[in-house]
Amino acid sequence: MKLHHFLLFVHLAGVIVWVGGMSFAHFCLRPAALELAPAERLGLWRRVLGRFFPIVWLAVGATVVSGFAMLLEIGFARAPWPWHLMAAAGLVMTGVFASIWFGPWRALQQAVAAGSWAVGAQALNRIRQRVTFNLALGAFTVLLATLGLAF
Repeated sequence: MKLHHFLLFVHLAGVIVWVGGMSFAHFCLRPAALELAPAERLGLWRRVLGRFFPIVWLAVGATVVSGFAMLLEIGFARAPWPWHLMAAAGLVMTGVFASIWFGPWRALQQAVAAGSWAVGAQALNRIRQRVTFNLALGAFTVLLATLGLAF
């Protein structure tokens, strides 16, 4: 097996976990959770994100490291232009996720622990907005990966 094939596998696995998890949360879990009372809804999100976010950190690491390893393997100057856009988008997505982790995610945890449902709802809404942005950027990145050279 060539190193490039292994790196591509790691890269795609990271993207699938990260973007797929955001898709599930946004389009499936969120609408179902809206039917719950605030205390139940926010508690559920605290538990779900408490499991998902550490996995996202692993996916982010796998995606970023494998992506830049493939860029280095090919050479930045010889890499197709969509790869450069994918790298930029991936770094922005990583920054957005870090902003969630260090900002509204911590606020959500504290609000749920204190039973401050209004504060928790505001934190969850900030998470939702950033996840929506990252989901759109992730979809754009997948478009670049699959159709980028066709443009």
